[in-house]
Amino acid sequence: MRRNCNSGFKSPVQSPCSSQSSRGSEFSLQKEVSELKGKVAALDQEISQLESEGLSVAELEEHITLLHEYNELKDAGQMLLGRLAVLRGVTTKVLYAEFGMNLED
Repeated sequence: MRRNCNSGFKSPVQSPCSSQSSRGSEFSLQKEVSELKGKVAALDQEISQLESEGLSVAELEEHITLLHEYNELKDAGQMLLGRLAVLRGVTTKVLYAEFGMNLED
């Protein structure tokens, strides 16, 4: 498939065609800013509610850290099971049963 090198270049940057479209885009931006401010206010209210229930940002960060650590350990275990299965010439499903593990683990 060949491209025509003599065709005109079309810039991806849109230039305002008229003052009316400029006003429309300004209104659109103002509306978007207003909606985002509303979302910020709703999130602030939700944070305040969670804090009043005794939850803290530090606690949430600790849970996230622990989940990352758990996932890394689980991935390492999965890799070891996979390698062991290859060495034994069986499927990992067989190893799960041998080690008394549930397939959803």
